[in-house]
Parts: sequence; C-alpha cells; structure tokens
Amino acid sequence: MEQLPRTRYSQEFREQSVKFFKESGLTLVEAAKRLSLPKGTLKNWVYADRQGALTTVGKKQSSLTELELELSRIKRELAEVKMERDFIKKCAAAYFAKESR
Repeated sequence: MEQLPRTRYSQEFREQSVKFFKESGLTLVEAAKRLSLPKGTLKNWVYADRQGALTTVGKKQSSLTELELELSRIKRELAEVKMERDFIKKCAAAYFAKESR
C-alpha cells in the first residue's frame, strides 16, 4: 500500500501540544494518544522545546497545494474504504461458512 504524505502541523499546535504534555503529567505515549499524534512526533517536539528550537521545527517544509491536500484526503478515504471492504469480506466468509454446516 502506498504511504500517505506526512501531516504538517502549525507552529501554534506544536507549542500547545508541548504545553499540554508538560502540564498534564501524562506519559509521552498517553499524551500523544490524546492529541492523536505519533509518539515520535511529540517526542521530537518536546526535545526541540528543551533545546529552545521548537520554533524552527517544520520551517523547511513547503506548504501543500490544494491539489496535494485533496489527493491526501482521497488517499486516506480510499484506505479506509479498503479496510471496510476487507472486514465485510471476512464477515461474509465467516457467515457463509456457518451456513454450509
């Protein structure tokens, strides 16, 4: 399956996420789950904040065009539909296997 493009986060979101982690008292993994972030991403932000370099994170990333955003959305939707289709196939196979007994 094709890998989806990386998510780009705003500077404000990065700062708020690090602040949430520091003030919540949660573990890094728990905070990342609550923020719906990969734990490595939050870990990198926290490390950059400790180094005083959080404002430089993501500066080299170019902004996505409207076409790239739409493509990304459609790829996510397609991946979700494929997972649903596969689940229905498994359920149908199990159902018909029970019926044939």
